[in-house]
Amino acid sequence: MPNGSSGPQLTMKDMATLAGVSESTVSRALADHPSIAAKTRARIQALSTEYGYTINPVARSLRSRQTRTLAVVIPLFHDQAQHLSDPFFSLILGHLADAAAARGYEMLLSKVVDRDQAWVSRAIDTRRADAVIVIGQSVAHETIDVAARQGAPVVAWGAKVAGAAYVTVGSDNRMGGDLAASHLLDNGRRRLAFLGDRGLLEISQRFEGFVAAHQRRGLAWDPTLVIDTRFEPQEARCDTLPLVRGAPRLDGVVAASDLIAISMIQVLGEAGRRTPEDVGVVGFDDTPVAAHTNPPLTTIRQDIHAGAEALVERALRLIAGESATSLEMPVELIVRGSSAVA
Repeated sequence: MPNGSSGPQLTMKDMATLAGVSESTVSRALADHPSIAAKTRARIQALSTEYGYTINPVARSLRSRQTRTLAVVIPLFHDQAQHLSDPFFSLILGHLADAAAARGYEMLLSKVVDRDQAWVSRAIDTRRADAVIVIGQSVAHETIDVAARQGAPVVAWGAKVAGAAYVTVGSDNRMGGDLAASHLLDNGRRRLAFLGDRGLLEISQRFEGFVAAHQRRGLAWDPTLVIDTRFEPQEARCDTLPLVRGAPRLDGVVAASDLIAISMIQVLGEAGRRTPEDVGVVGFDDTPVAAHTNPPLTTIRQDIHAGAEALVERALRLIAGESATSLEMPVELIVRGSSAVA
């Protein structure tokens, strides 16, 4: 029955008969699959509109054995106190949800703190999701790698681990650490602190960039000014208090995240140290809050929107049985008031 008629809902078999093709061709055409010729897709889609035919999503899932769902997992074995309300998580999760929805997928979110070795593959094995996107590898590289080698379609946000079987999308962390330290050094700062948990691969790479910026200028960095603090703001405050009190000549800070940088600015203010007059501060991520701190935060911008798009695109490639490559994206120094020239 054409659209607007009161007859019964057509079945896919009816649509296949009308179009003179197989039911599988109708299904792929309505999913806009590139394996169906563009002219055929257009003809079947036009017939679908004319007759008011839509595919029942539950039935389609049962036929294809796909859930049209992406599991997004955040492993926090290294810092169970870290909240999903962290601005970085909020930002990347929002972009992932948009990217998934634009492709007809839903998103299933979970935070993992239990070191169960099956947490990556469980979403696939239980048919809750078609692929897994891991946000941050924490200290779980081996678990993710084993799942990928066993065939699980898994993509991770973060740095590429040498020899890893799984695909990663992330930023050039070494360049970010270098840009942050270079900015402060080139503005006359000489006693720089680095704040961040170097037990995490991405943070250790940012520290490598921090060191490289000093070495390239023939300058020494002070290991007593390197604090392996975590991302949780209260922990960062506690970890940085002794640094501020014990290093009166400190004049610059490279923080591994915007939240750590903001915590440091607060601690400096409570100790009577002005930002940026006494101490210049640079964060990392360029989360939305960075532009609204007092003073506005100089930071290293990661392109989280492009990263989320790349994660979803690669996950869908793996679902389709195609190959996917890792991606390292450039970063950008965003200069604001927290690092004004001394």
